Amino acid sequence: MNADAFLASPLSLLLSIAAVFVLAGLVKGVIGLGLPTISMALLGSMMSPAEAAALLVVPSLATNVWQWQPWRSLHGVTRRVAPMQAGVVAGTLAGAWAIGAPVGSWAVVGLGAMLIVYAAWVLAGARLSVAPRAERRLGPVVGASTGVITAATGVFVVPAVPYLQALGLHRDALMQAMGLSFTVSTVALAAGLYLNGHLPTAAVGESVLMLLPALAGMALGASLRQRISQERFRICFLASLLVLGGSMIVREMLPR
Repeated sequence: MNADAFLASPLSLLLSIAAVFVLAGLVKGVIGLGLPTISMALLGSMMSPAEAAALLVVPSLATNVWQWQPWRSLHGVTRRVAPMQAGVVAGTLAGAWAIGAPVGSWAVVGLGAMLIVYAAWVLAGARLSVAPRAERRLGPVVGASTGVITAATGVFVVPAVPYLQALGLHRDALMQAMGLSFTVSTVALAAGLYLNGHLPTAAVGESVLMLLPALAGMALGASLRQRISQERFRICFLASLLVLGGSMIVREMLPR
């Protein structure tokens, strides 16, 4: 789908695509993740997976950067998760060099299952926690593991998200930390794939058109997040991991 064909699409299709990005942005604004998964799932009935993935590039990156707010506390969060992000860069670039383009449906299914088990376990009352003195040692290991998994599957939530939640961050700090991690993962993966010739660039410009609806949805979601309690946010967050894990499994198991 080149830019001319995209703009020439029927108005109803363009509005439907924009509505998908508003919904996906809203969910990301509330819980901090889910925009690629929701968008890919809903756009799959309108276009090919390759076209849907191309539309996601700019909205995904921009909403991750938006998630860095509030800016006044960004420096402290960045310093705390910097060792993990260094591991993400190293692991992603090494994985992209060794593996190439993301592959392996069963790897994605396994990651989805891990998310479901983790979320169900914590919802049942279990608590994971990482001591502050262990963060500098454990962060790079978690980051490198996340990077290799990102390079292999294109999914960058495991083990990064469970680890960040185990740090005991307040919901706004958790949102910032996830935004930083997702941004670093996205840029590192793009860089790795570009270096080995697997990054599609022809259709990236079209995704700029979907930036506005995605940001509008995210702004609405962020407003809703401020109106719910910390405990309700925790439950919504964990429930979203269950849904995310399930959608990863279903998407990979369905025939294409």
